[in-house]
Amino acid sequence: MEPDLLGPPYERHTIDLGSDDEGPVVATLVRRRAERPTGRAVLYVHGFVDYFFQTHVADFFAARGWDFYALDLRKYGRSLLPHQTANFCRDLGDYFPELDAAARIVRTEDGHDTLLAMGHSTGGLIVSLWAHARRDAGLVDGIVLNSPFFDLNAPWFVRRPIAAAVARLGRRAPHRVLPLGLGTVYGESLHAEHRGEWTYDLAWKPLAGFPVRAGWLDAVRTGQRRLRGGLDIPVPVLLACSTRSFRGSKWHESATLADAVLDVEHMVRWAPRLGRHVTVARFDGGLHDLTLSGPAVREKVFAEVGRWAEAFLCAGPT
Repeated sequence: MEPDLLGPPYERHTIDLGSDDEGPVVATLVRRRAERPTGRAVLYVHGFVDYFFQTHVADFFAARGWDFYALDLRKYGRSLLPHQTANFCRDLGDYFPELDAAARIVRTEDGHDTLLAMGHSTGGLIVSLWAHARRDAGLVDGIVLNSPFFDLNAPWFVRRPIAAAVARLGRRAPHRVLPLGLGTVYGESLHAEHRGEWTYDLAWKPLAGFPVRAGWLDAVRTGQRRLRGGLDIPVPVLLACSTRSFRGSKWHESATLADAVLDVEHMVRWAPRLGRHVTVARFDGGLHDLTLSGPAVREKVFAEVGRWAEAFLCAGPT
């Protein structure tokens, strides 16, 4: 481990993942140890157009004796190299090697006996698929999904026939930029230089996001189809999301009280396909990243996560 850009007590470890068609590939594991460790750890995985900067999430767990780890996936944040296409992949399974490596570091090298995986948005979809694929390996003991990306936020005709046509394009021309994007509303609701309260690197998490490419959309759509077909995650899952979505392309104050990226009803609809033990919790006024919601909402989010962990992971009083 070496010092992280967040400063003490954060450390980071670079995971060498070899090379792909763009050249060398790495992932970055960030660690924040608890002052009074309990043998329990959290592994946090960010979403699309994102990286780990949410230190208050790490503080919450560390105060309860959980060592906190966050993984900047390949081509994201700390792991984005100059020769790489930002946030790009052609298969969500491409991320499994860094998840495997992170779990090995947490469990084997650092000696934790309990591991809670926590995935946000696209990270929630990736963690779900990984937990299903590694279900016999005993790598995780529980999963928290923060507004997972289980379906495209578009009308049915776009989600299914048009998305299928784009997927075929993604196989022929994976780097083709599509006329899609996040817009700036969500970013404005977060960043302190605009209408939010958070400070982060806009080079790694730009307001309008990175270009959406056909190959990436094909990878996401394929992963979502696997999820909707039914997974068999053997550990307890907590799926948390807002009570409503915001669909405007221009700023409105209601964007500060809703998910301005995804359709929350999709998350709730497909939650039962994760496994046999799924809890759904919805938060009025929650943003897409629930942990970046207003103070009153995120307090409720943390309280619910704490109760759930105590109940299902034998985590002790929180």
